Amino acid sequence: MREIRFEQFGEPADVLKICEVEEPIAKAGEVLVRMQASPVNPSDLLNIRGGYSTRPTLPATPGFEGVGTVEASGGGLRGALFKGKRVIVLNRQTGNWAEKVAVSSQFVIPVSAKLSLEEAATFFVNPATAYILVKQLLRIQKKQWLLQTAAASSVGKMIIRLGNHYGFPTLNVVRRHEQADQLKQLGAKHVIVFNAEHDNERILIDQIRKIIGNAPLQYAIDPVGGTTASSIIKVLGERARLILYGSLENAPVDFLSRELIRNGASVEGFWLARQMEAMSLLTKIKLISTLTRLIRTGVLATEIGAMFPLNQIAQAVTEAERTGRSGKVLLSLQDDA
Repeated sequence: MREIRFEQFGEPADVLKICEVEEPIAKAGEVLVRMQASPVNPSDLLNIRGGYSTRPTLPATPGFEGVGTVEASGGGLRGALFKGKRVIVLNRQTGNWAEKVAVSSQFVIPVSAKLSLEEAATFFVNPATAYILVKQLLRIQKKQWLLQTAAASSVGKMIIRLGNHYGFPTLNVVRRHEQADQLKQLGAKHVIVFNAEHDNERILIDQIRKIIGNAPLQYAIDPVGGTTASSIIKVLGERARLILYGSLENAPVDFLSRELIRNGASVEGFWLARQMEAMSLLTKIKLISTLTRLIRTGVLATEIGAMFPLNQIAQAVTEAERTGRSGKVLLSLQDDA
């Protein structure tokens, strides 16, 4: 069978290659999944560059998320129940960019037949991140402000729609003016353009104050880090919470301790894989049901930009990071025809 592999960390388009390998065999507690499609997420590209929170043993196959059909089981009740079913594969060790993958049955979840291939392939990482952040961790109520950076990302757009759906206002920070126009068409009412490479942080702080006025900024989420997150800390309100869920800027968050001491605010880290491990089975089932409903109604829908076959992996990862790109890039994991 074929899989995508990298033998050293580096730029994805340079280090990824397609390889012919032996088909894996499902061990005890595992299932063998014939993969159909997998998205190219920022976490995948960060992992290939060696900057993810955990580094894989090389050589490695990327791919944290995807959809496929369970072909065989290595034993166990879950494996028997899942055989022949379409499932989403949450591969914490990566490895989904392959025609087949053997993975613990604990990391596959049956997905509704009502979802399209594209919806199923992008079912979990971004929708779950968006929903868990605002509804399970922060529990934002109506009319409470939420500030988010990288608002033009897939997660960012979902946050905007969640805000409109549940009735809380979002304050959305983007890097370019064309992104602001896109978000306003999506239904975002408040968008700030701020580029940490060129703009002074005072610009960001002043714009935030201008929009929210005397209202407290109680909630903020940030996947960027660096200068952007450091600036957000300076405008947090009384007992506010800032959750960091990425490090796109690849720079440290820099602030004085008194910025948190003066208002009792807190800064937290979020990793979806760890969050899921702490959930009970019943909570996971409820989450899957909620995500399915919100995806089908469009609230947590993922815009698809392009789909590439395995043998065009270099083009796929290049397109995934192209400036101005609209929509998620998917890999088709079966025939190239």
